[in-house]
Amino acid sequence: MAHDARRARGGEGPWLPSARGAVSAAVEEYLRGAGPPARSQDVASAPVYGDDLQLALYLCYELHYRGFADVPESHEWDPDLLRVRGALEHRFLTALRADTPAHDSVEDALADLLVEPVDGTGISHYLSANGELWHVREYAVQRSLYHLKEADPHAWVLPRLWGRAKAGMAAVEFDEYGGGRPDRVHARLFADLMTDLGLDTTYGYYLDEATAEALATVNLMSLLGLHRALRGALVGHFAAVEITSSPASRRLAETMRRTGAGPAAEHFYDEHVEADAVHEQVVRHEVIGGLLAEEPHLGPDVAFGIDVTGHLENRFADRLLGAWRAGKSSLRTPLRSGISLNP
Repeated sequence: MAHDARRARGGEGPWLPSARGAVSAAVEEYLRGAGPPARSQDVASAPVYGDDLQLALYLCYELHYRGFADVPESHEWDPDLLRVRGALEHRFLTALRADTPAHDSVEDALADLLVEPVDGTGISHYLSANGELWHVREYAVQRSLYHLKEADPHAWVLPRLWGRAKAGMAAVEFDEYGGGRPDRVHARLFADLMTDLGLDTTYGYYLDEATAEALATVNLMSLLGLHRALRGALVGHFAAVEITSSPASRRLAETMRRTGAGPAAEHFYDEHVEADAVHEQVVRHEVIGGLLAEEPHLGPDVAFGIDVTGHLENRFADRLLGAWRAGKSSLRTPLRSGISLNP
């Protein structure tokens, strides 16, 4: 498709992206009004962490956010599509439970999050030490699928909490949404970062470029948020994001300054250094503490949410760093706007 055709009219979601296999193609055709949403044998045979299954699941979930400009809003609760989504979710969640290294307790899982490795090998460490502007731009493209909806997946858990946990969660989410100021909404700040980097800020614009690993990190949030039974895991995911954000954001802010990414790019990560250092305490003591005081049986779910977040973030890091260390782009398709991506 022509790249400019991705820009939907104001207030609409993005246009449907290019399919990546039989399952995502069938889901897209169904969303356009033709054919069944997907065959069960195709769902069963698609690699669970692969492009086809992850895109198909992302398409189903996106109907609960801004939807797609070329898809009727009534498809959000289409029963046939929900059955396919359920089959995709079952495969994804089953694989995650089987593949995620697990801690014995919430306390152990949190303790590991609070320890910064001496020889850090993650994305923020690489960018801080070796990152160039083209790496920074690719990272922003991949993360745009989450950061342009930042806080929204976690907001699903609010109706499923009460007491201290709800109050603490709402307090952190209020900050994520700018404390009542639209210019300080974190998704808006990330759009400003993208502008500094010469990237298009249209919601969902870079869906074709994003890898399966990037899709999986966002799909996890939607999976945990849309199921009340997984509320403990979503709280664990939220804790993992907030607790690891401040030190990583400090490294990324330094990267933005060193590479000349721009003042808005610097500000986005500077904001997260300060805000998430406070959020960490609220999440640990009020959100997790309050939840487990009311529902102690959710402890294993909270630990799973922490652990599975790390599992998928490690897969995402492996994809990006493997490409970058080889001097190659990490994106599925070439970036077709702004400055050159060649290292």
